[in-house]
Amino acid sequence: MSASVTKMIPAAVILLGAMGLGGCATKSYVREQIAPVSQRVDALEAKLNETDGTAKSALSQAQAASGQAQNNGQRIDQLNARVDGIEQRMAQSQKKRPRN
Repeated sequence: MSASVTKMIPAAVILLGAMGLGGCATKSYVREQIAPVSQRVDALEAKLNETDGTAKSALSQAQAASGQAQNNGQRIDQLNARVDGIEQRMAQSQKKRPRN
């Protein structure tokens, strides 16, 4: 045998041994290893959905409050205009009255 072939034999034996010892994981082993992670993901997903629902509810309430605040602001503006008009009429009527 040549020197290069004798150097290749140990490398080939090591390569074959590594491939044989490596093996593949069985489906049951993988499921067993993934189960805790899957449970945590499911729990986090449920918590996320709950938080999302709470956020959507809060947004809806905030939008409703904003609309009500705008309506209240408009009503206050209308009332201020009416009060200003009444004050002007009172001031004019006090000027027109003769003093005794």
